[in-house]
Amino acid sequence: MSVIIEILKGMLSQAAILVGLISLLGLVALKKPFATVLSGTLKTIIGWIILGAGAGVVVGVVIPLGDLFNKVLNIPNAGLPVNEVFTSIVQGDPVLGPMVAWVFLGAFIVNILLAAFTKFKYIYLTGHIILFNSVLTVAMFSLMPPIAANPLLVIVLSSVIAGLTMVIFPAMSAPFMEKIIGSKDFVMGHPGTIAYATAGFLGQFVGDPKDDSEKIKFPAWIAFMREPLVAMGVVMLIIFLIVSLIGLSAGVNVDEILGGAWWLRSLMLSLTFAGGIGVILQGVRMVLGEIVPAFNGISEKIVKDTVPALDCPVVFPYAPNALLIGYLASIVGGVIAMFLQISVGGALGAVILPSMIVHFFCGGTAGIFGNATGGWKGAVLGGIINGLMFTILAGLVYTSLSALNPAWTGASFGDTDLGFVGNILGFVSTLFR
Repeated sequence: MSVIIEILKGMLSQAAILVGLISLLGLVALKKPFATVLSGTLKTIIGWIILGAGAGVVVGVVIPLGDLFNKVLNIPNAGLPVNEVFTSIVQGDPVLGPMVAWVFLGAFIVNILLAAFTKFKYIYLTGHIILFNSVLTVAMFSLMPPIAANPLLVIVLSSVIAGLTMVIFPAMSAPFMEKIIGSKDFVMGHPGTIAYATAGFLGQFVGDPKDDSEKIKFPAWIAFMREPLVAMGVVMLIIFLIVSLIGLSAGVNVDEILGGAWWLRSLMLSLTFAGGIGVILQGVRMVLGEIVPAFNGISEKIVKDTVPALDCPVVFPYAPNALLIGYLASIVGGVIAMFLQISVGGALGAVILPSMIVHFFCGGTAGIFGNATGGWKGAVLGGIINGLMFTILAGLVYTSLSALNPAWTGASFGDTDLGFVGNILGFVSTLFR
């Protein structure tokens, strides 16, 4: 049985396979011809792989930028939250690892049951986030002695909590997603939704959606900035050059960090970043072209009225300017929160360095949500909100995990939803100690 669970976990943790299986199920439910079923399934998987490849390219650019940024800041004993680090620690534990596998499957089952029998009609299709949810809940419940003594109870409670997050957070995103995409075809299935929904809610108070970031008028001498990918490349180049020059003036070996002549690497990494975004957008278009019609089959024939919850890049094509604005504003918000953490001396947890991955994917998405209700001003606010929330929540989780279990020192979760749930469960854990 454990072998079967591991196989299922392995398949479902691969987002491309998961959305491919959902597409297959929907097309079969619609009684499409075999050729259509096969083509639709494979195109969905290939589209998701393309999306992931583009995300990998972007990550490959923002990591050295983040390294350079943090080297320039030179703040000792600061943390940089990476979801995969804590996940690998817990999965490698001989006791907790097998529980995570069971919870991964259990959470997905709870999600389907909730979609079938409650008003929360959302099916979470972001496999690696389901894994993060499973790891977080198992780890926290394992620190509560009355619960940890019963592995089955840990698995059940973790599955329920993780399953609930897989419908509650998508539900929070739903009204704003409808404004962004102009339909109810899909919602957000990414663990930054608290920041996204907050950005969408507050955006209306600072701006007007008529002042859409995509309608920004550039002067004739920079008319090339009207092309989103070109604008992203140019803005990233400016950031690289500014941070590189500051680093050089401070004696930092910028060439070593960037992997070559700093000016040339700055140019190439910036253009590579824009290329990665282009790949992501192509993958998104391909996936949505297949998964939305296929999911109608599930909604009509299997689990009535359900809606897929998809990863954050699915909204990038709808407001690429807001994506860039949110990214930059999120960095600003993160730096503000970081210096606030330094100034209060531990009252807001550990000092968290800017994570360019979180600021781009989560901050950019928050910018898109803010833009939907408040135009470009909402996009700015959305990014700042994400930067503040991510940094403070991650700092609190950072200290909470190390205090609860010394083996987890240095680990934390980066996304706001994981930070929110982690802090709640961490507080509950202290009540049992």
